[in-house]
Amino acid sequence: MGDCGAPGDVNSNVLVSRSTGDAQLDKAVWQWLSWDKNQKTKEQIESLLQDGKHRELRERLCCRLSFGTAGLRSAMGAGFCYINDLTVIQSTQGIYKYLERNFSDFKQRGFVVGYDTRGQVTSNCSSKKLAKLTAAVLLAKDVLVYFFSTYVPTPFVPYAVQQLGAVAGVMITASHNRKEDNGYKVYWENGAQITSPHDKEIIKCIEECVEPWNGSWNENLVDTSPLRQDPLKKICDSYMEDLTKICYHRELNVQSSLKFVHTSFHGVGHDYVQLAFKAFGFQPPIPVPEQKDPDPDFSTVKCPNPEEGESVLELSLRLAEKEGAKVVVATDPDADRLAVAEQQENGYWKVFTGNELAALFGWWMFSCWKENCSQDADVRNVYMLATTVSSKILRAIALKEGFHFEETLPGFKWIGSRVKNLLDNGKEVLFAFEESIGFMCGTSVLDKDGVSAAVVIAEMATFLQGQGLTLAQKLLDIYEMYGYHISKTSYFLCYDPATIKRIFERLRNFEGPESYPKCCGAYSILHVRDITTGYDSSQLNHKSVLPVSKSSQMITFTFQNGCVATLRTSGTEPKIKYYAEMCALPGHSDRSVLEEELQKLIEALIGDFLEPAKNGLTWRSA
Repeated sequence: MGDCGAPGDVNSNVLVSRSTGDAQLDKAVWQWLSWDKNQKTKEQIESLLQDGKHRELRERLCCRLSFGTAGLRSAMGAGFCYINDLTVIQSTQGIYKYLERNFSDFKQRGFVVGYDTRGQVTSNCSSKKLAKLTAAVLLAKDVLVYFFSTYVPTPFVPYAVQQLGAVAGVMITASHNRKEDNGYKVYWENGAQITSPHDKEIIKCIEECVEPWNGSWNENLVDTSPLRQDPLKKICDSYMEDLTKICYHRELNVQSSLKFVHTSFHGVGHDYVQLAFKAFGFQPPIPVPEQKDPDPDFSTVKCPNPEEGESVLELSLRLAEKEGAKVVVATDPDADRLAVAEQQENGYWKVFTGNELAALFGWWMFSCWKENCSQDADVRNVYMLATTVSSKILRAIALKEGFHFEETLPGFKWIGSRVKNLLDNGKEVLFAFEESIGFMCGTSVLDKDGVSAAVVIAEMATFLQGQGLTLAQKLLDIYEMYGYHISKTSYFLCYDPATIKRIFERLRNFEGPESYPKCCGAYSILHVRDITTGYDSSQLNHKSVLPVSKSSQMITFTFQNGCVATLRTSGTEPKIKYYAEMCALPGHSDRSVLEEELQKLIEALIGDFLEPAKNGLTWRSA
């Protein structure tokens, strides 16, 4: 936890009289009560100390936040491993130290700060307050800070970093996580989320300066400092203008009779999706009134994640039926992801998976490129990307159409960095995605963006309506043309890190030490790739082409029957996720046979490899 500074204004006699008998814990308690100026979180630690709850104190104070697939993310509350005023100040001090080392012009180029609408009364903690403290640390050190005057979609922060030439940016958000959580997402000067080694070096810098500096607690600096600028209007106007670069059928949009319903899931998306539809020439989508305005309690949904499907889309689907709208678009609370539902001829709603939407987006973005590219454009200069746990449908389209397809590790931070690298080398990137409904259409934002994805899917649906097709019908056409890709993704909840480790270590020593499974039930395994250890049996040197990621668990099995299945831990939640996909060649597939085969294989994968009953795992739907 870094070197302890001298204790501040805490009565040392009181602390000594309440010693826990553990020197490390006593020191951590002392630090917390010395440094924390948030009365609510300070009282939480004092109460635990008074009640003798030393185990909980140890859990809260003797470990620190670390960067996952989406930055720092945890529950709001007191403790060095929670999101709160003090840990955000510490994190920003570490970032200041790291950026000062790396950029001689840091103070002049500045830093972007955005935030969503999360909050927790019991900890006196809100995204806006945490954003103000982030800004305060930097303003007190004479850094130019671009602080948004109101909540914004997460994509606005990486977009602003690039547009304003800032050295970095932070978005305070926990995206689609449960209401108790919050997070701290860091973007580098290239507009992509930070990856290694930056994340590890920032953690080191945080540990070097854990005691708050003078001025770090002064959240009013955003209202008084001449170094604070509000980029809201400039960035919003510029973003909407850039959005029109991926608008290809404005005249159809203007005339369209197709109605859309939009839900923003009690988050930031409403105003911005309305503006995006206007930029494309559409009538505004019909908002779900109960979910239109920000609400940190997400009071109309059991969880604020549109990926959960029909159960959380209930209000928007009923409104769509009442209004005669055939398509529903749902942005998650920070508007960086998109779910889509379409009413079918039989009246039922089809909620598309992330992989199905990617097939539609991939077809659409390439078709639009082909129709609008210059005569001398070279398809071999064109790229699309996906994370390795996502559908291989883009690979199938790329093989047939002649463009390039690349895979990255899970997490859009890897996609963003790779896309920037490709752009810097003169390549053209049309689309990228991750199966958890994260889409990047075009390259104005080097991160997933639910606002742009919502309006692109609206234009696609409008275009298809003119051809007498629905999104679902076009999806079948795409599979007929490029081969069926049937996938299933789900998860189990597991709150015990030791159990998770045991499950994955068993797979690494399945048939003896360092021996992976050769089959799963009746299904023979052709290859195994373990990103955690860097092993890949399909490579001659048995080394993974994708970078090693020791901080998370992830094993992929390629089966003899063509199925690819991955087991991995979530980078943001206590989940073991599984992903499985059957890929067939064009014209060589019977969908029902593929679906049946996939289902049997998943049952074997869960039963043989995860052993839910034995390991006390909680099924997703429970």
